[in-house]
Amino acid sequence: MRHGKMMHAMLVTGLILVLAACSGPKEPAVNSATPQQVQAHMITVNEIELPEHYVTSGTVTSDHSVAISSRISGYIRKLSVREGDRVEAGQVLVQVDPVDARQAFIQAKAEMVDAEADFQRYSELMKVEAVTRQQLARVELRYKQAKSKVEQARNQLSYAEVRSPVAGVVVDKRLSEGDLASPGLTIVVIEDPSSLLVETYVSEQYVRTLHEEDVVDVNIPALNQTFNGHVRQIVQAADPVTHQFFIKVALPSDKDVHPGMYAQTGFRIGVRNSVMVPEAALVTQAGLHAVYVLDAQQVAHYRQIRLGAPVDGQLEVLAGLHAGDVIAWKEAGATPLQSGMKVLPVAAGQ
Repeated sequence: MRHGKMMHAMLVTGLILVLAACSGPKEPAVNSATPQQVQAHMITVNEIELPEHYVTSGTVTSDHSVAISSRISGYIRKLSVREGDRVEAGQVLVQVDPVDARQAFIQAKAEMVDAEADFQRYSELMKVEAVTRQQLARVELRYKQAKSKVEQARNQLSYAEVRSPVAGVVVDKRLSEGDLASPGLTIVVIEDPSSLLVETYVSEQYVRTLHEEDVVDVNIPALNQTFNGHVRQIVQAADPVTHQFFIKVALPSDKDVHPGMYAQTGFRIGVRNSVMVPEAALVTQAGLHAVYVLDAQQVAHYRQIRLGAPVDGQLEVLAGLHAGDVIAWKEAGATPLQSGMKVLPVAAGQ
């Protein structure tokens, strides 16, 4: 009987030790009976107002995109640009072989020479009254029409050189040398990289809260940069399938932002009250975030928190802290705080 009681006591003791081991390692604490006193930075946590964002995905585009085509038909004799090339306004991009335009010019010029000869002959006949004024007027009109036709043909012939109407970058080349160019058929597309937009879609739930010129936070993940844009245009008609509204957001000019880049647009739809802590106060262990919170006796206690987004060197706390809590931290490289330590404020100048 006595032996059985001893075995029972040993089993209970072993079970307690196993449970204690399974609970995992905890943040070490100092002896609470005689707390160690340390100096550390201390602040009282307050709530601040942060903008509430509705985030969408979009694509950077140029506000000024021009599709270049030939004004006459003909085979492309020379195409002097390729995708990525920067061009100036007035620069020759394409030379088209103007077979038809050249033939039209030769014919128009021949007709003008014939009309001019008739006009001179009738003018001489008019001096001796061998023709009437009406006959001379008809011949003169034909001569003027022939001259006008020559000018039109000459203009058409000049269109064999296709020039860029704007300065920009070639972003698309759709035809090559030897291809047949014709009016309305795009040869290259040029965009002005100094005037950029982000094109995106906004849910019908939020579109009524947006207005033109509203500030928009535009993040370019590839650059890890956020820019201040503004709403340029809200198309007041929803897509019948997605029920979303097309929005254009103007971007400031930046040499590293290019058309086609992926963007995230944050539309400010309200404000929220958030608790913020300095980045220096954050303690990270095994992927978990925490801070040291002081009680009324200024004794430190380790408390896990859930973080939101960083804002101006501080971190938003979504859970684990409340306004009025006092937190403490020590400088990087110093002996870290531990639960149970009594914290004294750092002296001025330290």
